[in-house]
Amino acid sequence: MTQKNDSQRFESYLPQQTPPLGKLLLYAIQQVIVMFPATITVALITKFPVSTTIFASGIATVVFTILTKGKLPMYYGSSFAYLSAVLGLACTELGCTVDELPIVLPVEVIGKAQFGIVLSGFVSIFAGLLVRKLGNDILQRFLPPVVTGSVAAAIGLSLATNAVSDFGIKTQNWSYITVAVVTLISIVLATRYLKGFIGQLSLLIGTAAGCLVAACFHFTGIDTGLFREIAEEAVAGLATFGPLTVPLFNLPIPNTAALSIIPIALATIPESSAHTIQLDAIIKNATGEETGIKDMLDKDLIGDGICDMVSGFVGGPAGTNYGENISVMAITKVFSTKVMVVAGIMAMIISFFKPLIGVIYGIPLAVIGGLEVYLFGAIAVQGIMMLKEVNWGAKEISIASIVLIVGMVDIGLAAILGLSLSFVLSFGRKD
Repeated sequence: MTQKNDSQRFESYLPQQTPPLGKLLLYAIQQVIVMFPATITVALITKFPVSTTIFASGIATVVFTILTKGKLPMYYGSSFAYLSAVLGLACTELGCTVDELPIVLPVEVIGKAQFGIVLSGFVSIFAGLLVRKLGNDILQRFLPPVVTGSVAAAIGLSLATNAVSDFGIKTQNWSYITVAVVTLISIVLATRYLKGFIGQLSLLIGTAAGCLVAACFHFTGIDTGLFREIAEEAVAGLATFGPLTVPLFNLPIPNTAALSIIPIALATIPESSAHTIQLDAIIKNATGEETGIKDMLDKDLIGDGICDMVSGFVGGPAGTNYGENISVMAITKVFSTKVMVVAGIMAMIISFFKPLIGVIYGIPLAVIGGLEVYLFGAIAVQGIMMLKEVNWGAKEISIASIVLIVGMVDIGLAAILGLSLSFVLSFGRKD
């Protein structure tokens, strides 16, 4: 344990240090709370079982910590990058639009998506091995910002139709739209003005505000259709024992349609690179200690890929390092990987809690719409921020324009085209 003077003395814990048991449990609960809103939102949007998604994030976090030998504190949460690819596969398999998808996808459809998620893990593992062999700089050559930024921006923009639909703009139902607007504004205000740990819960605050307004409408009889009835498929196939239930575990089903999911892993690789650099700097600034985390990108990418496989095998969505959890570490100065392991175990325990299913699936669709507008827009903005690093020329304009347009229809194809064009158009350069 190290100490550092700011305006007051406070305790900080390095990755391989262990806080006292009481503090360890409280720090872990905090990490679970922070990852919860985004992870369950991914499950609700992709129509994956919520309990399985939470379990997958927990077990993957534990596996990641073991793989990195307790040196790299990260929480593995569900990734928004894969949304459009998974929804596209589901709509193709069921022959319907996104609005017509059931509250939880049939197990055979989830199984087909799982196959693509498992295979996408090989992309991250390959990238990790490439970094281990050739050094961290290889990512700038293999995956330049013009490719990764354009793909990330296209992912967010391609989901705009879904967000606008769930937001209720076309419904002309003022109570529905009011709930969506309150949710969105609450998230924006909480993100902008709330500080510290509470500021990390902006999604949870926005969800609570939207649900509160929806409840007011419901109990005054203005619109009783805001709260959806919990569909039978939400709990279908779950073995229940009183207040407990067993998450719906499912094995991947080999198929060719899932191949469109694999290239999405290209868009998450820069996240891992940014997170290791950011975390290394945060720890050094907070404790004055050198941890060498910035040189562990290869381990991070390999661990991320294996965790995608673990999540995919149990029936969860693909994931990534969660920036929300890194932010909490920066605020609390607690970087202990033991905290992450306990948080992962807590998430797995929570996934067996039956009442949670009813609460989560009871969230009004208008609230989900408010969340989607903010989150999908944030994905697009992150991609645009990556593009700020680009030295624009004919090559870069060609790649970005093609990726952005094709990405509105097929993200996987856009990623492949971007990578291929970057390679072909680089011939003749000395580097």
